[in-house]
Amino acid sequence: MRWSRLREAATSRIGRVWLATVAMKLCVAALGARAPGWIRVVDSIGTIVVAIGLGYLLFRLLASLQRRLLWRVRRKLVVSYLLIGFVPILLLGSFFVLSGTLLLLTVSSSLVQTGLDEMVEDATTLATITAVDLGAAGAWRDVGAVLSRRLEAIDGRYPGASLAVVETSPAGATGASDTTAGLWAHAPGPPSSPAWLTQDIGGMLMTGAADRPNIVARAAQRIRVEGALYLVVVDLPLSEQVVARIQASSGTVLIDIGGGAGGDGEAVAGSASAMAESASAVAELASAVAEQTVELSPPAGPMETAGGLPWVSFLDLLDWSNGEHRRGALSFQVRPSVLYELLVSGGEFNLAGVLVVTLVLIGVMFLTIEAVALVMGFALAKSITGAVHELFMGTERVRRGDLSHRIRVDTQDQLGELAASFNAMTGSIGGLLQQAAEKRRLEEELRVARDIQMSLLPDGRVSMPGLEISAVCRPAREVGGDYYDFVRLDDRRLGVLVADVSGKGTSAALYMAELKGLMLSLSHIYQSPKQLLIEINRILATNLDSRTFITMMYAVVDLDARTLTYVRAGHTPLFYLPAYVPGDGPASGIQVLIPDGLVVGLQLDGIEERFAELLEERTLPIGPGDLFVLFTDGITEAMNEEFDLFGEERFGQLLEEHGSLPSQDLRERILVDVDAFVGDAEQHDDMTVVLLRIDDSLAGPVRTPSQP
Repeated sequence: MRWSRLREAATSRIGRVWLATVAMKLCVAALGARAPGWIRVVDSIGTIVVAIGLGYLLFRLLASLQRRLLWRVRRKLVVSYLLIGFVPILLLGSFFVLSGTLLLLTVSSSLVQTGLDEMVEDATTLATITAVDLGAAGAWRDVGAVLSRRLEAIDGRYPGASLAVVETSPAGATGASDTTAGLWAHAPGPPSSPAWLTQDIGGMLMTGAADRPNIVARAAQRIRVEGALYLVVVDLPLSEQVVARIQASSGTVLIDIGGGAGGDGEAVAGSASAMAESASAVAELASAVAEQTVELSPPAGPMETAGGLPWVSFLDLLDWSNGEHRRGALSFQVRPSVLYELLVSGGEFNLAGVLVVTLVLIGVMFLTIEAVALVMGFALAKSITGAVHELFMGTERVRRGDLSHRIRVDTQDQLGELAASFNAMTGSIGGLLQQAAEKRRLEEELRVARDIQMSLLPDGRVSMPGLEISAVCRPAREVGGDYYDFVRLDDRRLGVLVADVSGKGTSAALYMAELKGLMLSLSHIYQSPKQLLIEINRILATNLDSRTFITMMYAVVDLDARTLTYVRAGHTPLFYLPAYVPGDGPASGIQVLIPDGLVVGLQLDGIEERFAELLEERTLPIGPGDLFVLFTDGITEAMNEEFDLFGEERFGQLLEEHGSLPSQDLRERILVDVDAFVGDAEQHDDMTVVLLRIDDSLAGPVRTPSQP
């Protein structure tokens, strides 16, 4: 993270709060014990704030390092391959090593415990057999001989074994006559009969001095003879011979056995105390291994010098004085090779050995495959990132305008095809730039053409006493084929024209300009609208394209005669909304005027005569407030996203509802309603509407209603 960013973070609001908190904690630390209690509470809250701030700073630092170190794709792929290939191998290897070690230590601990349990079982069996012998007829008279005979039977297996017959009183006190056999070197003497002993028992206990304790497997068997209660006590010390036997059967080397302290809350049932004693035992084991102190001397042999894994196993020790069970720690070293020989070797055909060799071979194959995959991954990463780098450098060169740069194609794979496509793309960019420049030039020309076309149309508002006129034309493209115009025939007569050239675009705009020239030159010659359209049709029929025609609506308003004379050449109807005259009954609605007539410019045999024959001229009386609406089909055929048409019926209802508005406001209302109906759909045709309202200032007699 840059120093500027650090300064920026420090001067921010959060940074200032964090710095203030750190300063406050320094002041509290300076006060020490003299700080009041409430300041210490604030100091604790400040510690939380500082910790959160440091965590946020660390997160930002790691994010910045990640962006810097992993910006290149190759580094990302290398990290990905390491996470996918190397880290799983390391984790799997660690898992199996730890699992195998734990299994090995657990099995060793179980074997050691089994050896100790075998001692207890032998002691219990010996105590039971001795009690049976003493209970036989006449045997009680020679207790010493019975004990000596039993001692001789086990002396070879358990050197230092000791037996005793202890008399107990009803209160549990020691009897007067005790008979023993053995040296009792592991203890000061035969044990007394404790008061807590109410049944036959067997277990491990620790005897001897505190500086040199001895572990003994002791069993006690009760026997009643001649009304008196006796205990047959058997002690089997953990001698060097027994230790050697346990080591040989478990593949271990015993180091030390220690007894846990007793007392309230320190029994085996207490989990917290057990955990603490376990930790203490492990620590004692580590210390014993480090200092090479071996309390239980193992027998001489190869196991004594071989390396091993230190481990601790816990065993249950009986306190003879009060009957409580305590936890003892048995520390030893595990010899994996010896334990392996004990568990899986033997016989002519060693299936376990074959399985181990097979397992090793599978592991080697797995590691080899993973190593090959990792190498291939690095090679693939280098190939991919090299191609990506070439593409990056190529795009940089193109961005700077060097269109001659080409990427070297080294492979015949998808990356090579991508490089070839990039070279082809850069080769075609020059042509695309030329096309873009040509497109901009054409767009500019179309913009100029649109401005010229709009200049050919009147501004939409014509000032003439007795008339209120408003018009608008909205092309669907840059230029369109709709055309409207106002021709002042004299001071009291006005010609109004609305036309629609078939198609859209530049050709329609050119034909519209030609039509305007004809209207300006012929409208003053031919006073009759019908004669005017007949002459225009005769001229255009020889000039228009065979696939092009024009629809027209032309009307002449005579304010002196108070009439409107109109013709329709295949165009949309003329909408007429009469003004309401008091005394004439209810107000009449919109009237749709559709006189006959063909479109202009058709190139067919005999079409001129047919055009003149079908063209119908009508004259309509007008009065103050009358509204006439001339429009193109772009209004009524406007479609929404569901391809529904705006329609003449909806247009007529709109005029009936809002016909009383001023012409300018009514025009805007029409456009707003059409846009609301169309919504997000694209405008597909030019839209033109001309509103012609007879002003209330029109003088003269009141008109007589007549059928148009």
